[in-house]
Parts: sequence; C-alpha cells; structure tokens
Amino acid sequence: MPHANNSKYLETLKMVNHRHVPSSLSTNSELIEAIKDQSLSADQPHLLTADTQTAGRGQRGRSWQSPAGNVYLSLYHPVRIPISGLLSLIIGVELAKMPVIAAFNKQLMAQGLTAIGVKWANDLGFYKPLEVNVSNHSNTNKNGNKSSEPTVIYFNKLAGILIEPVWQANKLIGIVMGVGLNVQATPKLTTHTLEGMSYQALSLQDIKQTLALNMPADSQNNLVDSLPSLKELYAQISQALIDALRGFESIAKEQLAEQTKPMQKSASESFIAEFDQLDALAGLRTQVSQNHDGNIQIITGCADGIDTNGCLQLRQDNGKLATLFTGRIDVINNS
Repeated sequence: MPHANNSKYLETLKMVNHRHVPSSLSTNSELIEAIKDQSLSADQPHLLTADTQTAGRGQRGRSWQSPAGNVYLSLYHPVRIPISGLLSLIIGVELAKMPVIAAFNKQLMAQGLTAIGVKWANDLGFYKPLEVNVSNHSNTNKNGNKSSEPTVIYFNKLAGILIEPVWQANKLIGIVMGVGLNVQATPKLTTHTLEGMSYQALSLQDIKQTLALNMPADSQNNLVDSLPSLKELYAQISQALIDALRGFESIAKEQLAEQTKPMQKSASESFIAEFDQLDALAGLRTQVSQNHDGNIQIITGCADGIDTNGCLQLRQDNGKLATLFTGRIDVINNS
C-alpha cells in the first residue's frame, strides 16, 4: 500500500489549517458555526477532523454513525461561484483516485471483484447481490410463494459526502465539504439507523480481509500490508477536495464563457468520461423514488451515466431517457 510522504502530508495539513478534536457533535456543523461567528477567518481554508462524532450527519439530515477508527473530516473553503450538485460527483471521483482507493481497486479488479466506485450522488462503494434478512426486501411473500416484487440489492457504502454552503449577510462566502470514510471500523447499522435506506456499511479493513481470503497463498506478499494512518488519509482527502473544487470551478467557468474550442474536448466532457469509468450504478436496473408534494413517483430503468449538469440519466423500459436531479436510489433485481 503506497503511503504518503511524511513531509508532503504534513505540508498539506498545514496549508488547510488543520485542527483535530477527540470528539465533535458534527465536524460540518462545528466548522460552519466557527466561520459564521468569525472565530475562524472566512477567507482561508480550514480543516476539522475528529476521532468520533456524537451527532454526525449525512444527506437530508440523516444520521452518520461515527465509531472510532474512521475518518470524520470537514474542509471549509471560500468560493466565488455558485455551487451545484455536480461538485459532489467530482469529489467522489477525486476520492476514488486517492492512492489508498486506487491501490485497493487494482487488487479488487485483479481478483475479478467489484471495484470501489462513485454512486450518484454522494457515496463511494459498490453494489453486489447480498443475502439480506430484512422482510420488506424479500421477494418471497408471507405464504412462502415467489413474489413479483423486485428484490433490492444493497449498496456497500464505504464513504459519504456532505456539502453545505456557508452564508454571511445573505451572501455565499464559502462551502464546507464533509467526508466520512470507514477505515478500521464498520458501523453496525440497525433498522433504525438505516433510516429506510438500502445500503450496508463497509470499511477498508473489510476489503483488505476479503482480498486476503481470495488471494492465493503464494501471492500474499502482493497484498496490502497496512492501511494508511488517519493523518495520512486526512491529507489525501484534503488534497482530493481541493482538486475537486478546482475542477468544478474550471467546468463552471467554461460553461459560463463557452470557451471550448472546436474539436477540443470540454472540461465537462472530460470529467464525464472519467466518471463513467467509476460509475457504481452503470448499467444496473435502478428504481428512483421522487417525492412531489407528498406524492411518491417511481421511475424504473437502467442507469445510463450523468449529463453535463451532474443529473442522473435513466434509460426507461420504453427507451426514453429520464434526467433526474434528485431522488432515492434503489438497485433492483426482478428475477
């Protein structure tokens, strides 16, 4: 496993004004409040990390389980342009390119296993059929007969992304980019903590153990020897977030100015091609549930990448392409 050079990661953490605390209510919330009350300068980047969180948050106010041994990180960065949902996908791609993830993916693919990818719109992990002992996800009814209802395939979630704007005097001054990465500990999810979502937790340690089980004894010396320290991961993730923000700004400015030259691939086209290689939903039969003023609308089809705005594209059974900005994602198997 390639480890970051000590001086390099220390330099990265210094550049983003790193502060670490043993415990935080929520690293995102704490950092946002520090910028708003001006205890931290809004003109500089600030990184906050914690060993644990007592009230970690995910998308739409959902909880984020935060056992010790994992990364809980939030980076504030000043911004000058409006932020769209495309940023979270760019962050996902940059996280998947980190040395630790790239090394695992190389070994996973060598063993014919599913690689870690980016799940639209805020997660890292992968799908594979799993035996799930949850009654409402079974395709067998209470009489033991086969049901026509599709079976939900759980997502193995390794990391989540939470982006939040920071405002002062009704003006956008910056954003906080939060990342939770399961490293040593796998959160124990219950029916309550799952909050109705179709995923289960996964850690880098889990992947390492899976690779060891599947690798022939005479090849064990090629296996990942140890996981990076949390401090190394803080540096890798911080750099990924900064690179993602720069990439987003480049795409946004290009789209605004329409600067792409004839016969030259645009920044957004280049990103979409890169995303396609890491798309965890690619080609999977997907059910998207959308809430329209209390009415749930369900659209089913095969995931077909993203558009230049970062919207999910779903190829429906009638051949039409649905472009979706938001919605709950479930991968299904009708067999």
